[in-house]
Amino acid sequence: MDNLPGRVPSPPAADPDRPMLDALFLGPYGENDGLLEKLMVEFLRDHVYWRRNFHPEDPPAIPTHAAQHPDYKAFEARLRRELHQLSASLKRSVPFHSPRYIGHMASDLLLPGLAAQILTLPYNPNNVSEDAAPVTIDLEVKVGLQLARMLGYPDDITRADCAFGHLTSGGTVANYQALRLALALKAFPVALLAAGVPELALPADDWAAFNLGPAAGIELLEHWQAWLAAQPAGERCHWRDAVQAQRLEHLGLVEFFARHRELRVPVVLAPITAHYSWSKGLKLLGLGRDQLQLLPERGMRLDADALKDALQRCERERQPVLMAVAVLGTTEYGTVDPVDAVVDARDRAQARGLGFSVHVDAAWGGYLATLFRNPDGSLRSRAEVGVGFAHFPQPEVHAAFAALGRTDSVTVDPHKLGYLPYGAGAFICRDHRATALLAEAADYVFHDTRATDYMSRYRRLGQFVPEGSKSGAAAAAVYVTHKVLPLDHIHFGRLPRQTVLAAEAFHARTRRLADELDGIAHVLVPFAPDSNLVCVAINPAGNRDIARANAFVRTLHDELRCDPSQPLQLKQFFGSMTTLQPEALGMTEMRRILSALQIDPASLGDGDHESADNDRLVILRHTLMNPYLIDHENGISYIDLYLEHLGRRIRALLAGMPA
Repeated sequence: MDNLPGRVPSPPAADPDRPMLDALFLGPYGENDGLLEKLMVEFLRDHVYWRRNFHPEDPPAIPTHAAQHPDYKAFEARLRRELHQLSASLKRSVPFHSPRYIGHMASDLLLPGLAAQILTLPYNPNNVSEDAAPVTIDLEVKVGLQLARMLGYPDDITRADCAFGHLTSGGTVANYQALRLALALKAFPVALLAAGVPELALPADDWAAFNLGPAAGIELLEHWQAWLAAQPAGERCHWRDAVQAQRLEHLGLVEFFARHRELRVPVVLAPITAHYSWSKGLKLLGLGRDQLQLLPERGMRLDADALKDALQRCERERQPVLMAVAVLGTTEYGTVDPVDAVVDARDRAQARGLGFSVHVDAAWGGYLATLFRNPDGSLRSRAEVGVGFAHFPQPEVHAAFAALGRTDSVTVDPHKLGYLPYGAGAFICRDHRATALLAEAADYVFHDTRATDYMSRYRRLGQFVPEGSKSGAAAAAVYVTHKVLPLDHIHFGRLPRQTVLAAEAFHARTRRLADELDGIAHVLVPFAPDSNLVCVAINPAGNRDIARANAFVRTLHDELRCDPSQPLQLKQFFGSMTTLQPEALGMTEMRRILSALQIDPASLGDGDHESADNDRLVILRHTLMNPYLIDHENGISYIDLYLEHLGRRIRALLAGMPA
C-alpha cells in the first residue's frame, strides 16, 4: 500500500480563490463538521419552535411520560439498531468526497445546498402547486431564472419573452421535457390551420405550418391568444374547443399524422455521443427510436458538415425535423459540441422553410457557463476567461458557450457540476410563452399569461412539468446555493475554475508519464480536454493487438473501480473507464489514435464473437470535480500521486505478464 511520498512535485502557487473554497464543503477530512453541525442543530431547533408556535394553545399530543413506556423504549432500540446498521453499511459507499476519487461525475456536496435541503425536508413541500408548497415553489421558479441568466437567456420577468426553467429528477427527464415542448410547439400551427381559425395570418399548408420554427410558432400562439380573448364568450368556447380537438396532444400521434398525410413523423438529429436518454425519450413520446438520427463526430465533437448534409437531405425528402441536439460536455469525454454552428444551421434551414428547435444537453457542462459570465449577466471575452489557464477555453469552446443564448432550450444538472444532492436536474427554455402549450388545464385559454403575471402563473407548476409530485427541498437546496454563490465567474465560477486548472495539470502530467514509460507502454490523451474530464489510452510497448491492449486496460480499471467486497482503504484511487468506437469517431480518427498507440488498425474487428474485445478501444476516464486535487495547504498534488501510482501499476502488471 502506497504512502504519500516524501518527494511531491511542487504544486502551483497558492490560489487566491482557496479561502472561499475552504468554506464550501464538509471537506475530504470532515474539516467543516463543526459548521455543518452548528447549522443543523440551529435549524432543527428553529423548526421545532415553528411547530410549537402554530396554535400554542393546543396541548401536546404526545405526553411527556411517553418516553418511559416499554413500547416506546423498544421502538427506540429498534430504530437505533437499524440506523447503526445502515450507518455501518454506508461506510462501504464510494468516497466521492476524497481527492482520490476521480471516477464518475460525482464529488462532495456544497454545504449551502446540503444544509438547505436538510433544513427544508421536515416541512416536506411538494412543488406542484402553491397549495402544497407556498414557499419553495417560488424558489424553484427563481432557480429557473438564475439558470437562464447563466445561459444568456432573458431573465427579466417583465419581458414578454422571459425564459422559464424548472427542476427535474435529472437530465433524462429534462431532455424528455425538451422533446415534449418542441413537439407541442411544432404541431400547434397545424391544429390552428386544421380548425380553420379566421382572421389569423396562418401558413399556406400543413408543411409550412409544421415548419414555422419556434420563434414564429410562439408569435402565432400569441396572436391566437389575443384573438380568442377578443371573441364573445360563446364564440370563444367554440374556437377553443375546435382548436383543441385538432391538437396532436388530443388526437395522438397516429390520428394526427393520419389526418395530415402530407407530413411525416419528425426526426431528432443528435451527435452519436448523445446520452441514451434521447432514445428513451423518443420511445416514451411514441415517436419511435427510428426517428433518432445520430450524426458522426469530428474529434469527439458534432461534425457540423454532417449536420448540414443531414438538413439538406431532410429538405429534399420533405422530412420534418423536430430538434437538433448539441452536447455541452459529453458524458464520456467532456467535449463541447459547436453550438454556434448548430444554431447557424438552424437559421439557414429556417430561411429555406425547414424549421426546428435547437436543444443543448448541458447536463454535465452547464455550470461551466459561470466562467463565461459577468455578474451583470454579460458575456466575458475569450481573453478574459482565459486568464490563468494554459489553453482553456479554445476558440471553438468559447464560441459554443457564447451561442447558448441563441438556442431554444437547455438541460443542466445541478446534481453534477452544481455539487448538489441527487436528484436535481433542470430544464430551461428561452421563451416561457411556449409552455402554455404544455398546460394540462388549457392554460393558454383560461389564464392570463402576460409576463407581469409570471410568478403567479408558475405557482401552478404541476400543470407544466412531467412530474405529479416533486421535492421542494431540492428547489431550496439549489436556490440557496445560487444565492450564496451567484452564477458568475467571481462567485460560483471559482469552483469550476479549479477543476479546469486540474484538467490542464492532469493533461500535462500525463504527457510526462508518457515520456517516463517510453519503451514500456504507450500513453496517450486521445483528445485535449474541453472541460474537466480527461481520458487516457494505454498500450503495452510491443503490442499490436487491440484485444490485448483492452485486456490490459481492463485489468488496470479493475484496480480502480469500486469493489464492495474489499475495504475502501485498500484502494489508492478510484477511476472509471469508457470506450472509443469507430462508429463514433470515424475511421480516420480511430486510425490516428491506434497508430499513436502503435496498435495495428487491422486488429480492429467486428466483435461478433462473444469472447472478442476488439471492436472498440478501452480507455481510462477521469472526472476531475474535486477542488482539492491540488492541495496548496499541504503541498500535495493528488494528480501527481495518481499518475505516479498509475505508472507503478503499469510497470508491475507488465513485469508480471508473460512475453
